[in-house]
Amino acid sequence: MAGSTELSGQRALLAGTLAAAREEGRAALVGYLPAGFPTVEGGIAACTEMLRSGCDVVEVGLPHSDPVLDGPVIQTADDIALRGGVRIADVLRTVREAHTATGAPVLVMTYWNPIDRYGPERFAAELAAAGGAGCILPDLPVEEADLWRKTAEEHQLATVFVVAPSSRDERLAKITAAGSGFVYAASLMGVTGTRKSVGREAEALVTRVRAAAEDRLPVCVGLGVSDGEQAAEVARFADGVIVGSAFVKRLLDHPDDLPAGLAAVRGLARELADGVRR
Repeated sequence: MAGSTELSGQRALLAGTLAAAREEGRAALVGYLPAGFPTVEGGIAACTEMLRSGCDVVEVGLPHSDPVLDGPVIQTADDIALRGGVRIADVLRTVREAHTATGAPVLVMTYWNPIDRYGPERFAAELAAAGGAGCILPDLPVEEADLWRKTAEEHQLATVFVVAPSSRDERLAKITAAGSGFVYAASLMGVTGTRKSVGREAEALVTRVRAAAEDRLPVCVGLGVSDGEQAAEVARFADGVIVGSAFVKRLLDHPDDLPAGLAAVRGLARELADGVRR
């Protein structure tokens, strides 16, 4: 069916984007921003600017009242979005408009509970219809992911799992066998946030994930990257560099001036894009 081919194309777009970066001899740049922050319209504008200014892929966060993986910066942004009344429809609209404006792959990063309550089939169908490339699910154990994986496969969505330095090799093998799109490697133990050093654990984890996946999936590293120098450091050994808190902070620094916040987001995206190309 024509619709199936189109939906398949969004997941293929993600794979092709990561492969194209590798062919250029660089890591891909993946940005993150919660939907509805600082407003729904502002979030759409910011995601679009990130993609136009150097990000290859954007993750749109689904704000959650109990974001256990997220540090204070993203928690603050989630709180602003939730107090602003953000809904799943706004998350899907953000995906649709950012993808339509740029043609770039856009994923949703979300905890499992909102999808479970909304209905996995409904969410997957609507995400695919919005042009989404897939989902990142940081708190969904691979052992409990069969329903989502089946549903995502039916709608040609990538399922991205998160691994950490504490993950044992046998678990990495199980996770990489079940995942698609890429593997999200948390660079260190802890919550999201900018840090002075990304940590040596990240490179060792990437090596272990690649061995477990037998190079079937790209490995993108997140948690801690905040500037071009750190992006260059991670780009030496990872297929992708994920940056979230630093983008959120640029908008938080300009709470009453969206144009200034968007200018700061553009500047950071360009700095990071330069970093992954060094």
